[in-house]
Amino acid sequence: MRDIVFTRESGWIPNVIRENGELKLMLGAGADANHEPRTFTFPIGEAHLAVIREDLARHLLLWSAVLPMCDAAGTRGRLDENAAVALLDPVLLAAPADVDAFFRRIRWDRGRLIAHGADVRLLERGQVHAAMRAATETSDGKRAQEYHADRRRAERGTVLGPLDAAILRYTGQYVHGATVPRRVPDAVDPAMLPEVIRVIATAEHACAGMRIGRDPRRGKRATDKGDWNRMATTVDTAVRRAHPGLVEDAVRTVSFLMCSEAAARARNTPAEGDEEAVADRAGSGEGARKTRLSFTDDKGVEKKWGPGDARTATAEFWEFVGDRSAADNEVFTIEDEELGEGIQLHFYADSIARITTLRKGDGGADPEYRVEYSLVDGLGGYRDLVRTFVRDGCAALEQHGSWISDAAEFERARRRRDAE
Repeated sequence: MRDIVFTRESGWIPNVIRENGELKLMLGAGADANHEPRTFTFPIGEAHLAVIREDLARHLLLWSAVLPMCDAAGTRGRLDENAAVALLDPVLLAAPADVDAFFRRIRWDRGRLIAHGADVRLLERGQVHAAMRAATETSDGKRAQEYHADRRRAERGTVLGPLDAAILRYTGQYVHGATVPRRVPDAVDPAMLPEVIRVIATAEHACAGMRIGRDPRRGKRATDKGDWNRMATTVDTAVRRAHPGLVEDAVRTVSFLMCSEAAARARNTPAEGDEEAVADRAGSGEGARKTRLSFTDDKGVEKKWGPGDARTATAEFWEFVGDRSAADNEVFTIEDEELGEGIQLHFYADSIARITTLRKGDGGADPEYRVEYSLVDGLGGYRDLVRTFVRDGCAALEQHGSWISDAAEFERARRRRDAE
């Protein structure tokens, strides 16, 4: 039979129970193999219960000291009760100086104490007992997370100044630098907010007019890494020049914010709103095309486009790529059967082939083709080539690259490019 003898309002701080007539401390820590929380108990005495009732600081110190033992038990192991019992007198009954000395010899959960209000400076000086004078039953997990984040930065040699910290809080990246940044002005001390806004304004001015387009080679909602890197570099340079005192973490989070917002705008823009589709319709000549086009992928899937279709051929093609592109499907073809020409995009190699029919296969004879290859400079290069082919055919591609008809020679050129 189990009865609760003492508990604190928070519910998470270890409780004292009486089980089969014996006093025990009971705490939840870790999880079992099924991800269910584990519960541990070990015996205590009446003198220990009296201290736990009256002294929140000592109660929390005991919890901090026991938690590493619970971690050591893992998902299935038993708590080392003898080791846990050996904590009771040194933590609950010893003089403050002896408590400090004891904590210098054992493992303990620093984050747990910080979450409950421990003075960080005293903790780091080894004055564990004094650090808990302002302890609270209420836990602030974010305080402990920020402490650990600062420790990780310190290991890299980074110490945040007030403006650095305010910028990281503004973007929501103080604790986790890999989270998607956002604007959280309420998280910043009002006295620091104007300075933060000035830094953000510098970044916004630097990347005004820049955009991050979609990259259908990587899926329907993927964005262009090249565009992202260009914007990040532009923002980083401008912010460092205008605010040279900022640490790298603060500069990086500002450029991350600008790029993330630009990428979100790209993902939320309908395909017909892409600048490329707008340019096609604004007088590029695509609307005058009289022949049909066929789009195919490396799996043999085909999609047709005709001059009377509602959307432009380039918009339809890139949507087809976004729908079909995958790690094992990186070759796409646009063919004009009537004119006997086409282009084949090799995304895996950043290259393209243009194919022109020299002689049709009449009377059972095999047709004769001219195949020429060219290297492509990223997604922007592909978009230019596709737009030009759709508008004016293979002949117009002459000015868009250095075309090589010998496959072996082209492969050598590609390898030299990749080695640079």
